[in-house]
Amino acid sequence: MSKRGYHHGNLKQALVEGALKLIADKGPTGFTMAEAAKQAGVSAAAPYRHFAGRDDLIAEVARQGYDLFGDVLEYAYDDGKPTPLAAFEAVGRAYLAFARKYPGHYMAMFESGVAPGQTPDLMKAADRANRVLTRAADVLSARIPIDRRPPGAMFSAHISALSHGIIELYARGKPGARAPFTPEELLESGIGIYLRGLGLIAPD
Repeated sequence: MSKRGYHHGNLKQALVEGALKLIADKGPTGFTMAEAAKQAGVSAAAPYRHFAGRDDLIAEVARQGYDLFGDVLEYAYDDGKPTPLAAFEAVGRAYLAFARKYPGHYMAMFESGVAPGQTPDLMKAADRANRVLTRAADVLSARIPIDRRPPGAMFSAHISALSHGIIELYARGKPGARAPFTPEELLESGIGIYLRGLGLIAPD
């Protein structure tokens, strides 16, 4: 592969794409900037025109991931249609779908140690995605008496934690290899137990 130095047509995005491949293969802390440069076909010095270091590059991968994540969640939520409950469950399924389709982005977002507040753009993208979850939780829990209603941010954080746990334990590698249930079944039943506890759906 020839070195294109500083004259790459879209060096910044080429580095992001290279980092995505490396993250998927080696994890978010298992590669160097020199390896990212090699993936992009440029000199080892070229990436520093755009990124201060690996964490800065991973932050950009995470920002783009959160932009995609927000799009996926908004599409799944569909303004709460056809019902708040159905829309909320669709958001949960979208969580799993995103992790499967965009593993490099997912790891950069949630497993790299890069904080959402590392850059203003990253914070903005993360906040947008989180607002979809919080809005879905707020709308669904609106009929709970206010004195028993969990804050929307807490509600969505509980579901996020459940989703992350299922992804890490059961959706990596061979889905379901460590359980007799699919990740989707585990998430659906977990959300059902949680919502029954809040009185949002009737007991079976």
